[in-house]
Amino acid sequence: MIQQSNISLLDADSNSITAKKATPLILFIAILLTAATQRSPITGVGSLIVDIQHSTGLSHTLAGMLTTLPLIAFAVFALAAPKLSVRFGMELTLLSCMIALTVGIIVRSLSTVTELFIGTALIGSAIAVCNVLVPSMIKRDYSHRIGLMTALYTSSMNLMSAIASGISVPLSRTAIGWRGSLACWVILSVITALCWLPLLGRNKEHKSFVKQQSTSADHSIVKIASKPKSLWVSPVAWQVTVFMGLQSIMFYVGISWLPEILHERGMSIDKAGWMLSLMQILGMVGSFVMPLIAARTQSQKLLTAASASLFLFGFGGIWLGSTVLAPLFITLIGLGCGTTFSLVILFFAFRTRTAEEAAKLSGMAQSVGYLVAAVGPTLFGFIHDKSGNWNAPLATITCLTILTIIIGYLAGRKGYVNG
Repeated sequence: MIQQSNISLLDADSNSITAKKATPLILFIAILLTAATQRSPITGVGSLIVDIQHSTGLSHTLAGMLTTLPLIAFAVFALAAPKLSVRFGMELTLLSCMIALTVGIIVRSLSTVTELFIGTALIGSAIAVCNVLVPSMIKRDYSHRIGLMTALYTSSMNLMSAIASGISVPLSRTAIGWRGSLACWVILSVITALCWLPLLGRNKEHKSFVKQQSTSADHSIVKIASKPKSLWVSPVAWQVTVFMGLQSIMFYVGISWLPEILHERGMSIDKAGWMLSLMQILGMVGSFVMPLIAARTQSQKLLTAASASLFLFGFGGIWLGSTVLAPLFITLIGLGCGTTFSLVILFFAFRTRTAEEAAKLSGMAQSVGYLVAAVGPTLFGFIHDKSGNWNAPLATITCLTILTIIIGYLAGRKGYVNG
C-alpha cells in the first residue's frame, strides 16, 4: 500500500516536472499563433473588397468601414485590456479573446450585410485586447529576449497577414465564395484557443503579476505606475501614440485600397491581390530584422525616421510613378509597414520600466493610435468618391508620410514615459 502510494507520488511529481518543462514551449507556440490571428482575419478583406462590393452593393465609403470598424474596436477596447488582465489574468483573457474571435469570424460570414458588420466589430474587439496584452506578456515572460520575441511575434503576424492577402481571392473563386474565404480563418482561431487551455494553470500564478511587480519596485516608480493618467501627460507616451496611429494609417489604407488602385490602373485583380501579399511578406521581413537591430541601439530615432521614409517613396511612387514599377513601390511600403510596426511594439517595452507600465502604454497608444488610423481607409474612400479618381487620396497620404517621419524621429529618442 505504501509502495503504491510512493509510486503515485513519483508519478505525480514526474507529471508536474513534465508539465513545467512543456509550459514554456506551449506558451511560445500560443504567443506566435495569437500573433497569426491578429491580422489575417482582417487583411483578406482588402483583396476581396471588389467582390464584397459587387455582392452587397456597398459604396467605397461603406466598404472602407469594413477595415475601419476593427480599428474603432481596437481604440475602444485597448484601454480595457490592462484592467481585464489584472482582474482575470492574461491567459484566461487571451483564451476568451480567441473564443470571441472565432464567433466573430463565423458571424461575419453569414448571409446579411448586418451580420457582416457585427462579425467584423466582434473580430476587432477580440484582436484589440490581444494587441495590448501580448507585448506586455513578452515583457513579463521574456524580459531578457524582448528583441527576439518581438521579432518573432511581429513576423508571425505579418506572415499570416501575407498569406491571407494572397490566398483570399483564389479561395473566393472556389465553391465557398468570398464568404467562405473569410470564414476559413476560424480554423486558426480554434487551434490558438486550444493552445491557451493548458496555460490556464499559469493564470493563478500570474493573475496579480502586475500589482506584485509594482509593489516590489521602487516606491517612486510604484507611485507613477499606479496613476494611469500620468501617461496622458507624458510627451514620450504621446509621441509613441501618434506614431502608432500614423504608421497604422499607412498599413490599413494599403491593405484596404492598394489592390483596387492597382486594378484600376491596369493590373489584373489576381495580380493586385498578390501585390498586397508581397507587401505583407516584405512587412514580415522588416518586422523580423528591425527588432534585432533596434535592440542593440541606445536610441532608435534614426532607424524610425528611415523606416518611415519608406512610406514617402512607396506611396509617392504609386501616385506619380508607372504601374510597371508597382512591385518596387509595394516593396517599399511593405518594408515600411513591417519596420515601423515592430519599432512601435518595441517602444512599449523600451519606453517603460515595468510590465504594468508597458500594458498601459500599449493600451493608450493602441486606443488613440487606432482611433486615428480608423479615419484612414474610410477617408481615403470618401476622397475617392468625391474626386472620382485615386490621385487626391494618394497625394493626401503621401503628404502624411512626412509627418510620420517627424513623429517617428521624436518617438525613437531614448527615454521613458515617466522621465
